[in-house]
Amino acid sequence: MDSVIMEAKILVFIILQLELFLFSNLVLGAHSNGGSWELLKKSIGISSMHIQLLQNERIITFDRTDAGPSNLTLPKGRKCPKISGRRDCYVHAVELDMMNNLNVRPLTVLSDTWCSSGSMLPDGKLVQSGGYGNGEKVVRTLEPCPTCDWKEDYKGLISPRWYASNQVLPGGNIIVVGGRFQFSYEFIPKSSKPEDHRLYTLPFLKETRYSSQIPNNLYPFTHLSTDGNLFIFANNRGILLDYVKNKVVKTYPTMPGEVARNYPSTGSSVLLPLDLSTKTTPEAETENHSRKPQVGNGGNAHQSSIGRHDHVANRRCLDHNGAANGSAGWWYARVPVYNPVIYRPAEAATANRFEILKAATIPRLYHSTAHLLSDGRVLVAGSNPNHNYNFTVPFPTELSVEAFSPPYLTSGKPRPSISSVKPGMNLAYKQKFSVEFQVKVRQLGKFYLTMVAPSFTTHSFSMNQRLLLLAVNRVRRMSSGSYAVEGDAPASAAFAPPGYYQLFVVYEGVPSVGKWLALLGVGLKEAIEIPDFSPYASMIKLDMNGCDN
Repeated sequence: MDSVIMEAKILVFIILQLELFLFSNLVLGAHSNGGSWELLKKSIGISSMHIQLLQNERIITFDRTDAGPSNLTLPKGRKCPKISGRRDCYVHAVELDMMNNLNVRPLTVLSDTWCSSGSMLPDGKLVQSGGYGNGEKVVRTLEPCPTCDWKEDYKGLISPRWYASNQVLPGGNIIVVGGRFQFSYEFIPKSSKPEDHRLYTLPFLKETRYSSQIPNNLYPFTHLSTDGNLFIFANNRGILLDYVKNKVVKTYPTMPGEVARNYPSTGSSVLLPLDLSTKTTPEAETENHSRKPQVGNGGNAHQSSIGRHDHVANRRCLDHNGAANGSAGWWYARVPVYNPVIYRPAEAATANRFEILKAATIPRLYHSTAHLLSDGRVLVAGSNPNHNYNFTVPFPTELSVEAFSPPYLTSGKPRPSISSVKPGMNLAYKQKFSVEFQVKVRQLGKFYLTMVAPSFTTHSFSMNQRLLLLAVNRVRRMSSGSYAVEGDAPASAAFAPPGYYQLFVVYEGVPSVGKWLALLGVGLKEAIEIPDFSPYASMIKLDMNGCDN
């Protein structure tokens, strides 16, 4: 049986089986109260609807431009732009400096980014596409520099893209899939290639639409499969698409239960860790979830809609944010879910696969976001189930930013630290490299190397996110007392598209602070300059009173 067929069977098994047993087993998960919460900033001036971590340790986050005044005005001396026929002196996008007390730098965006999508190019440039109104065909770019601001191309897309999804491809370019009333896909950024200026029809998106008013297939879940094809899930079914030939190579069975997983019913999806530590082709598995909203289920705080799944640095997934009742959209969600839940894919067949963690105190409902940080924490921000900025309703607009420290940061276990990566932070595919790390133990225990692709996050879906377990060949003790481990870079751009990744050493379940490295592929002919963020490690504050992971 060839690898493509094998991967397709495993993929659909994971989706079907996990959904069938999710309700009955999640409530039986251990309630450890593990982890800790920290309020980083009471207000950043805007509500975070979209978020992306860049390789310079800056968070880019933005709202929409048609929500009226935000709580932050443009700095004195900066000209107020004209947006939709009116002068707008309010800020709708900011940069947060994670290395400098979360300093807020206002950014200027002119087109409407409401419910848009994004990805990072291999060179680290943020590419952001679509939106509403005057933003529906716009492609915006932002370079990672201290003074850079948005550049907007109003002819960057062929079709309007509102509620579309993006995925970085093995060639380093980006596919944009769907959007409201758009049953097609296209590629960005546009180049001289003819295929970049063509619209590819995708009837699957029309077939999975419930109705024009309640589509239930917006923000389709897209994951790059290890065979180079694209897995797309919309409403209650999935396909494997050869996007080059515009051919569906595999159609998966409809999921049981008649429950939609996509917007506005809004579940979530995550590509489970890809194991490159064996010599066989890794199998792409996803976890898709949604809980059918029902009155009376509010007592179970883990039947969450508009919640989200994200990778954390030690091969596990964090389920957080959302509501126990209702759906996405203005004012539809009720009963906030405060407790994050850890899901352990490696223990999927055991009762230990779920662990209920320490509750937050701030409700994070519709239009909330989260992102894994290089220090292993998860940044959590946003929430605005209101049409504009409203602070007098039961679930007001939320401007604050928090950090959640998963149990691996509060366990008291020894934490490794990366000293160096040789021959450097720019790696070619299949290249062997050495990671030197330190950990305060008498005898070295179990460890492994992971790489995490930073995601563009909005509406319960982290686009482009993937975690890779790297192959390790040998480890040796250095005269300095540290350890050097030899690892293998991913063998294929289908396993890991070219660009920036966070590299972690994970020792007994506890990750180091991540180091940024770059995989050089198509579009990355020359080495990328990787800044040194090792001083960042000294800024981390840990609460050591939590539970063991």
